Amino acid sequence: MATAKPPTVDEFARAAELREALRRFQRSSDDIAAAHGLTSRTYQLLLMIKTARNGKGRASLGELEDRLQLGKSTVAELVLRSEKRGLVRRDLDRERPGAIAIALTAAGERRLGRAIAELGDERRRLIEILSNLR
Repeated sequence: MATAKPPTVDEFARAAELREALRRFQRSSDDIAAAHGLTSRTYQLLLMIKTARNGKGRASLGELEDRLQLGKSTVAELVLRSEKRGLVRRDLDRERPGAIAIALTAAGERRLGRAIAELGDERRRLIEILSNLR
């Protein structure tokens, strides 16, 4: 096994810049989500449901586990809490008999939409930083 060259000062600087940009974005996201009555995890849950892989705004629990990188019980509890708050609903999945699909309610759509709109400048800043790190 060949030994890798030690990172250069420039590589350390780029790594630090990336971490700082990601952390700033996460902090802004958390603050904006909170201003709209959402926890960080609830905001991410709503976003993953809205952008479900099937393109229909309905996600399975398995998809949410994968996209959020959370365990089954954690996702189930997050969905339950969000459902109690009127942000999501559980529906029978028409494409998979016996399965459940999670969708946003009108209230969930509104809160997510407002948070996403407010985060626009932060997303653009992060994308700009990422594109300059190459």
